[in-house]
Amino acid sequence: MQEPEIIYEDDALIVCYKPAGIATQTRKIGQKDMESILRNHVALAGRKTGRSVPAFIGLVHRLDQPVEGVMVFAKTKKAAAGLSEQVMRREIGKKYYALVQLPDVKRSFGEVTGLPEEGTLRHFILSDSQTNLSRIVPEKTKGAKEAKLDYALIAEREGSALLDITLHTGRHHQIRAQLSHIGTPIWGDAKYGKSESGQLALCSYYISFLHPDNGERMVYEIRPHNLQMIPFLNI
Repeated sequence: MQEPEIIYEDDALIVCYKPAGIATQTRKIGQKDMESILRNHVALAGRKTGRSVPAFIGLVHRLDQPVEGVMVFAKTKKAAAGLSEQVMRREIGKKYYALVQLPDVKRSFGEVTGLPEEGTLRHFILSDSQTNLSRIVPEKTKGAKEAKLDYALIAEREGSALLDITLHTGRHHQIRAQLSHIGTPIWGDAKYGKSESGQLALCSYYISFLHPDNGERMVYEIRPHNLQMIPFLNI
């Protein structure tokens, strides 16, 4: 398993790459997660500089454990509050690459879904905490929440298509559930598709936000490590 990579760090925040397979946060004893890894990183850096201030890592947003991508964490309570407010106001920009399965290798993404190469998916989603699954339901279903994203087809080959996803709402398993609902589940997704086991082909490759201390626009973009995606990005 790959280790997290620090992309940017200052006194207020850390921007880093989360590998697939590492949880953002977990209560499982003995299992590494991003929160504990970064807390140890901050504590070690403090000891090296002679600072005895307790290490603080504020969780601002999450990525599912099977998902790789770029994340931002706060190092102070003030930064955590400022970044969390941006999340609540949907002011943090997030983009994903999703490599999806086409059930018929002879049919294109448009032919399979009946959708244009660029567009918006808007559904209502209901999450079940007991099964850890989300499903698309009618709008007036009790407890359902709106799930919205924009998509653009980047490239496709027989049986696969790479989509660029701009997320507008952050619902539980939203991208996975919505793409499965239109007939194109993500490769490696055994929960929402019939894929064989393997790395989930979903990467949060872009994040943008305002620095909580000085208001500067911060933009970070990474390249996926998922080997299935790389040939599509090299086209």
